[in-house]
Amino acid sequence: MSLMSTMLLGFIAGVTILLGLPIGRLRRPAPSLRALLNATAIGVLLFLVWDVFSLAWVPIDEALASVHAGKGGLGTAAGYGVLFAGGLAVGLLSLVYYESWTVRRILRAQTSVAALGGFGPGAMDVGELQARQPSRIASWSDARRLSLLIAVGIGLHNFAEGLAIGQSAASGELALALLLVIGFGLHNATEGFGIVAPLAGHVDPDGNLRRPSWGFLLAMGAIGGGPTFVGTIIGHGFTSEAVSVVFLTLAAGSILYVVTQLVTVAAKTRRPDFLAYGLLLGLIAGFLTDAIVTAGGA
Repeated sequence: MSLMSTMLLGFIAGVTILLGLPIGRLRRPAPSLRALLNATAIGVLLFLVWDVFSLAWVPIDEALASVHAGKGGLGTAAGYGVLFAGGLAVGLLSLVYYESWTVRRILRAQTSVAALGGFGPGAMDVGELQARQPSRIASWSDARRLSLLIAVGIGLHNFAEGLAIGQSAASGELALALLLVIGFGLHNATEGFGIVAPLAGHVDPDGNLRRPSWGFLLAMGAIGGGPTFVGTIIGHGFTSEAVSVVFLTLAAGSILYVVTQLVTVAAKTRRPDFLAYGLLLGLIAGFLTDAIVTAGGA
C-alpha cells in the first residue's frame, strides 16, 4: 500500500475518536445515567487494557516458543520482558507521582493564599505567592484532569496501534476497505467516549454546571487520536517490535491507573447494578468493534 493510502487510513483511524466527544457536553444527566456512563467508560478501558497486554505479550510469547523449539535463546525473551515490565512500571507509577505532585502544588497554593491574608513579617509578598501558584493543569477540576489522563493513556495505545497499521500496510497486508474504515470508526468512537465520560454533567462544588468547551474536547481528541496518525506514518517506514512493546505497556500502565480512579468514582454512587451494566456495555462495545476491525483485515 502506498504511503498516501496508509496516511489516509491512519487519519481515519485517529480522527474518528472525535465521534464520542460530544457526550462530555451533556446537560445535567440524571445521576443514574452518569453512573452508567462512568461504568461504561470503565468497561471500554478494561477492554483496552486486555488489548494492549495481549499485543505487548506477543513478542515475548514468540521468543519463548522459539526457545522451546530450540531455535533461540532466552536473551530475546528476557529483553522483551524487561521492556514489558519497565514500560508498565513507568506508565503506572508516573501517573501516581504526577497526581501526588499536583495535590502538593494545590495545597501549597492554598497555604500561600492563607499566608498572604495575614499581616506582619511572616506574610508573603505577591511575587512569592505567584511563584507558588499551581500550574494551569493542576488548577483543573478532578474530572478534567481525569479526562486528560485517559486521553494520554489512549494516545499511547493508539500510537502503538498506528505503528501496527503502518507496518501492515507497508507489507501489503492491509486493504483500505469500507468495512475496515467503519470498524476503526466504531472502535475509536468508543475510546472518545471513554475520554469524556467523567465530564458529562460535571458540576463544581457549588453545584454549577461545568460543560467542557469544544476547544477542550478537540484538544483531548488530538491527544488521544493524533498519535494514531503519527504512528501510522512512522510504522510505514520503520519496524520495531521493541518500540511497540514499550508504548503498549506504557499505555497499559496509564490506563490501569485511570481505571482505579474511575472505580473510586463508581463506588461513590452506591449503585453496583449500574456498575455491572456499564461494565458489560463497555466490554461488549470494545470487543465488538475490535472484531469488526479484525474482520476487515487489520
